[in-house]
Amino acid sequence: MEYLPNVLFAIVLCAGIGFFAKNISRLRRNILLGKDVDVSDNTSQRWRNMAKIALGQTKMVVRPIAGLLHIIVYVGFIIINIEVVEIIIDGLLGTHRIFAALGVVYDVLIATFEILAGLVIVAVVVFWIRRNIIRIQRFVKPEMKGWPKADGNLILYIELVLMTLFLTMNGADYHLQQVGADHYVQAGSFPISQYIAPLFDGVSTATVIAIERTAWWLHIVGILFFLNYLYYSKHLHILLAFPNTYYGKLTALGQFKNLEAVTKEVKLMMDPSADPFAAPPEGEDDTPEKFGTSDVVDLSWVQLLNAYTCTECGRCTSECPANQTGKKLSPRKIMMDTRDRLEEVGKNIEKNKGAFVDDGKQLLGDYISHEELWACTSCNACVQACPVSIDPLSIIMDMRQYLVMEQSAAPSDLNNMMGNIENNGAPWPFNQMDRLNWAEEH
Repeated sequence: MEYLPNVLFAIVLCAGIGFFAKNISRLRRNILLGKDVDVSDNTSQRWRNMAKIALGQTKMVVRPIAGLLHIIVYVGFIIINIEVVEIIIDGLLGTHRIFAALGVVYDVLIATFEILAGLVIVAVVVFWIRRNIIRIQRFVKPEMKGWPKADGNLILYIELVLMTLFLTMNGADYHLQQVGADHYVQAGSFPISQYIAPLFDGVSTATVIAIERTAWWLHIVGILFFLNYLYYSKHLHILLAFPNTYYGKLTALGQFKNLEAVTKEVKLMMDPSADPFAAPPEGEDDTPEKFGTSDVVDLSWVQLLNAYTCTECGRCTSECPANQTGKKLSPRKIMMDTRDRLEEVGKNIEKNKGAFVDDGKQLLGDYISHEELWACTSCNACVQACPVSIDPLSIIMDMRQYLVMEQSAAPSDLNNMMGNIENNGAPWPFNQMDRLNWAEEH
């Protein structure tokens, strides 16, 4: 019975890590359903981007209030969880504050953890007020109803509870240190929880120990729960922001990719000596089986990584000129729809033992409408605004490409323009010989 708590802790720890590993495996499988793309270029720039954007949070502080609050929560939550290492060792070995031997260093660490925990609580409360009382516009868009809104609030509640448990655990521990309870050695500095400790005056030592142990258990179980909840939450970006910023676009925002097959075709048309009916040399026919994107498996794995990394912060949508003028397009919804469809495809594969069975649905039409796609001005405002280097425009342009090249389903005005370019060499409905007629009239 002496080692029962240690065994129980080991079981809980293994279960939590096991479920997390299973979720990571599922996540990796879904992302790799996308097409391969070469992102091995300019590794030094990619590492700099990751350090600057994901670690340094440089794009978050463009909006100072939200940026500062996010940095507090981000840094606080990550650093405080360094204490999880001590909790795990104590739980497995049956020790208590095993790092107390660090002396002054330990005092500084615990004090830092507590100050950050207090700041996290303040930041979380402010975030909740912004979402639910002030109701900032980007948090009340149509795509944020239902689960996305509940998820955003649930994360705040979890963080608030975890930080409160952390401070309660320390406050009870500090009280027990003062009364000389067994195993509670004098260790740590408690600038915040020392004000909680007086609440335990007059309470029996056994009861305070029970409170401290309960808070300790709930804190570590809560962290394991949060770790596994990440997969189902927008907070998956805690893990994916780093690879996503590493694999982010390095070329100029206004530079679009060309289809090699189309480029060759255009060059062929411009070469008067070329035989347009000649078959391509063996092995050099690079015409894709399908132009553009109609479902998630047509996207690249980087685009699917983008979808899972989306923080649902809405900065992209709030900067989108189409959305600002009342059109249906929301870049955030594009990413959320892509992730939801990818999850649906992944569950289909699991249900059918590793093989996808056609479900009669696709990303285009069932999730994202033609109206949304054609509302985009391709201005790249959404790409510039994203704090974790997500590129909604690339998905929009790929789906447009499918509509134009596979279904000839472009809007009539666009079809007229492309027809004029083909026939007249310009988007206007005038023969090349007549272009300057207007000048003669003046």
